[in-house]
Amino acid sequence: MDSLVITVFLPIALAIIMAGMGLELTLNDFKRVRQHPKAVFVALFCQLIVLVSIAFLICKVFVLPPMIAVGLILLAASPGGPTANLYSYLYKGDIALNITLTAINSVIAAFTLPLIVNFALQYFVASEQNVGLQFSKIIQVFVIILVPVVIGMLIRHFSPHLAEKLNKPVRVFAIIFLLFIVSLAIAKDYQKLLNYIGLVGGATLLFCICSLAIGYLVPRLFGINSFQAKACAFEIGIHNSTLALTIALTVMASSDAAMPAAVYSILMYVMATLFGTLLNRLEKKELVKRKVLIN
Repeated sequence: MDSLVITVFLPIALAIIMAGMGLELTLNDFKRVRQHPKAVFVALFCQLIVLVSIAFLICKVFVLPPMIAVGLILLAASPGGPTANLYSYLYKGDIALNITLTAINSVIAAFTLPLIVNFALQYFVASEQNVGLQFSKIIQVFVIILVPVVIGMLIRHFSPHLAEKLNKPVRVFAIIFLLFIVSLAIAKDYQKLLNYIGLVGGATLLFCICSLAIGYLVPRLFGINSFQAKACAFEIGIHNSTLALTIALTVMASSDAAMPAAVYSILMYVMATLFGTLLNRLEKKELVKRKVLIN
């Protein structure tokens, strides 16, 4: 029964969630790249290069066990999702940019995620055994990510009313599914989680903080305004932990690799809330200073 849940139910459930993401996307979300090219390219650079590199360094500094290290890299390579859009809305970021980044990330991740995970497997695990994602597994990741998103987009294009009706139930299902899969990941190997909680918790917390900080500060260094930088921060800082968990448990068949995403899925809500609150307070202080200087 446990094997059936992992091999059949989890991929189907994730496909429904990824299709739900597609229900919120249109072709215009991809075309909007022309309106904000700098913000999009800087965010993608942070996501695919900077964060993956930082995750790799964290794995080395914390001396994480091989498959847990792979799990953190998997999490770093996972794109953002609808939760990033919600935080951008709550903390006054550029939601249109968020949606564009989600659209682009969803497509790119189908190609980059297997490559990055393969590199992590070869680097961290190959010393112990010859491991890598087989071609069939790479295709599986591609299908899990891209095909449901395209189906969701097609439903929205041809039947907007149906897409609107499906949106809320899929969001509720996504929350319930995340809770379930986190519980499953922990239950499968809770003893190892207890043994590694200091390493996993510390490494994941640091990665979470770095994701949000880099997502905001790097765009600001490139002259992107605070409104768009906040959108980048939440898109880069809030990874699709559901996707990472499902790939770890199904494609990689490793509860160890699922641990960073399981811990992260709890930490990210707390850290994103604190980060958004901090940014808004700093912005208010800056506005007050400007008013004082003008007067």
